[in-house]
Amino acid sequence: MTIPTVETLHQPALEAALRRRIDNKTKPLGALGRLEALALRIGLVLGSERPRLEQPQMVVFAADHGLAAQGVSAYPSDVTWQMVMNFLAGGAAVSVLARQHGLSLTVVDAGVRCDFEPQPGLLLRKVAPGTADASQAPAMTAGQCAAAVEAGREVVRGLPGNAVLLGEMGIGNSSSAALLLARLAGLPIERCTGRGTGLDDARLAHKVRVLAGVLERHAGAVEPLQALAALGGFEIAMLVGAVLQAAVERRVVVVDGFIASSAVLVAHALQPAVLQRCVFAHRSQEGGHALLLAQLGVEPLLDLGLRLGEGSGAALAWPLLESACRILDEMASFESAGVSRA
Repeated sequence: MTIPTVETLHQPALEAALRRRIDNKTKPLGALGRLEALALRIGLVLGSERPRLEQPQMVVFAADHGLAAQGVSAYPSDVTWQMVMNFLAGGAAVSVLARQHGLSLTVVDAGVRCDFEPQPGLLLRKVAPGTADASQAPAMTAGQCAAAVEAGREVVRGLPGNAVLLGEMGIGNSSSAALLLARLAGLPIERCTGRGTGLDDARLAHKVRVLAGVLERHAGAVEPLQALAALGGFEIAMLVGAVLQAAVERRVVVVDGFIASSAVLVAHALQPAVLQRCVFAHRSQEGGHALLLAQLGVEPLLDLGLRLGEGSGAALAWPLLESACRILDEMASFESAGVSRA
């Protein structure tokens, strides 16, 4: 597998120009708080003092996990394909929010245990009908993992626009995210593991025991791609490819919750500069997400107690990105408005 090189964004002249532009708006210095930092980031990613977000794409990658057979989720695996149909029918939370904010929604079958008919809004990129049970064997072969990463890259290459919002669906995938965080960050699995779809205390304890066994079985999978193949899911691997490709193309990457962030964790381990292109939408209620964000050294835009996934948090944060761009483009300067400075 060829991992694309993501160059560091080193644009001192543009950064200085953007800071001057922000500071010269009719407001006290720093009065718009983190919206100013967001405007600066978008400007640097898009290479413009007056960035415009064009044809934003919401992409939801879906796949099943063999590990779900070990009772790590409160819901059966059939919910994965049922929710894919719900996305396409327009009834899911992310479907509603995408409509509200004018986001084009694409659902990608990365490895769902269902044979879908071709239909608008659905890309069929199935690597296999679900991963293997990671408690018994690596979730993916090295070849399957490479194919999934490349498929994620190909999906982004085929989409218009300069911004992608990344979401996922897959019963059992909070387990894969927890496993990747524990392995790549060197954290205890019990700190990385949350209730997922709503486990009670007894089933949460069972989930932790199962995941501890998975980590022990795959103790030798320590490099990022090894860990991804042994522990991850097809949708997470495709998200890794999507992040890498979007970063290469200098698109703004809006990252949803815990599972999408685990893909960024892997992509960052492969190409650290991807982080410069990412905007983290929210802090999930899932326990490991705060640890993951801290590991990456990033601060999310929102903290609403969400734990749905799908890209719902990314869609909710999207208006803040639009507002940041409008502030840069439309807000008056002291000179143009004839307002006295401090």
